Amino acid sequence: MKSLQPRRLLSLLLPALFSTQYAQAAITLDLTSQDSIKAAARTAAEGMMRYYTGDRPGDIPGNLPQPYYWWEAGAMFGAMIDYYYFTGDDHWNNVTMQAMLHQTGPDNDYMPPNQTKTEGNDDQGFWGMAAMSAAENNFPNPPSNRAQWLALAQAVFETQARRWDNATCDGGLRWQIFTFNNGYNYKNTISNGCFFNLASRLAVYTGNQTYARWADTAFNWTDSIGLIDDNWNFFDGTDVNLRCKEFDHLQWSYNAGVYLAGAANMYNFTEGSDVWRRRIEGIISNLKYFMPDGNNIISEVTCEPLGNCNIDQRSFKAYLARWMAMAAVKAPFAYDAIKPILEDSAAAAARSCSGGDDGNQCGLKWTTSTFDGSVGVGEQMSALEVIQANLIDYVEGPVTADTGGTSSGDPNAGAGSRVLPGDLNRSVVTTGDRVGAGFLTVLVICFVAGGAWWLIS
Repeated sequence: MKSLQPRRLLSLLLPALFSTQYAQAAITLDLTSQDSIKAAARTAAEGMMRYYTGDRPGDIPGNLPQPYYWWEAGAMFGAMIDYYYFTGDDHWNNVTMQAMLHQTGPDNDYMPPNQTKTEGNDDQGFWGMAAMSAAENNFPNPPSNRAQWLALAQAVFETQARRWDNATCDGGLRWQIFTFNNGYNYKNTISNGCFFNLASRLAVYTGNQTYARWADTAFNWTDSIGLIDDNWNFFDGTDVNLRCKEFDHLQWSYNAGVYLAGAANMYNFTEGSDVWRRRIEGIISNLKYFMPDGNNIISEVTCEPLGNCNIDQRSFKAYLARWMAMAAVKAPFAYDAIKPILEDSAAAAARSCSGGDDGNQCGLKWTTSTFDGSVGVGEQMSALEVIQANLIDYVEGPVTADTGGTSSGDPNAGAGSRVLPGDLNRSVVTTGDRVGAGFLTVLVICFVAGGAWWLIS
């Protein structure tokens, strides 16, 4: 994710595109009715897809118009894959398929050349996680001559595993992939969290221990370096030039969410490990940080109260809601703690959806129980994700390769990706080094300093 100062004017002008004259209307939501939740989700999805122009003649599939960055388009189509899974509505499936395939890049690893100047590990990770969701949710498979969802997720994982940087701070992924991009010296929680999240889900889907070991490594590094503290606060990141001894202590909801979902998948993979149970319980216990009013309504507390959330940050609650729902399914013991938050936040989000030229545009602040004048992809996506998350009681759980999953993997996915200037991946990786669903060899990984290296039984 990037700083949006050059685009700040556009972000400030966005609310002017949607009149607030319909403030008396709102999305109707009855959380006791499956049909009502689906209808509310469709309304929120329609409002979000109004911003997308990539399916129009002359535009680029998979891109959002300015001021949105490429990563958020990947996150948005992840939401639409979730939407199909929760509701069964295939209205946007063709658009979603087109976008997801157009942005894969020449090596089918979500590294399109036109994104080189801005693409970070977290950006690539959001597209990879969307592909993983498509595999888990049995989203319609691509044509047989195109890379498949599981293979795309594996390719993203493989390229990032090869960037794991033991040369500085005893491990971790840098924020940026290329040396010429600002932020290359930053190791941030979301980049490592996306990698952890993806590894844990690949472990569950494929049953491959290699992914699980990488998930252990990623979590243990984040914890040992101090980006997770004893109270389950997740700090934004740290600088390699300071030997990762000082931290940016800002907290964002999606950092807690991405690790919560990954921990739940590892709990699932280990068939109820006490270690992962304690981690899930710890993360959930501190979600109250994002509910400062003492209720169950989520707030992006670092920026919402001051009214200075940038375009990226306005979407962060979407991912927390998405991953809370995943955690409630993958770690059922957590359901009772998570579901009330999803319910109360969804009701509040729906009440905020009373603006714009149709009276259904959603605002940013759910705690106000009214439309606050802030509109955009992030606001719509956040409302959509928290509303549709309440359908977890009505759908079958995500599939795996052994429980009905139809997406094909590729053990070589990502292993032949280009070596570009500034990419930490500077050498040819041999077959024995590859990480894929078909490989049973276990990579030798350097111990994370201060972390706990343990094997899954």
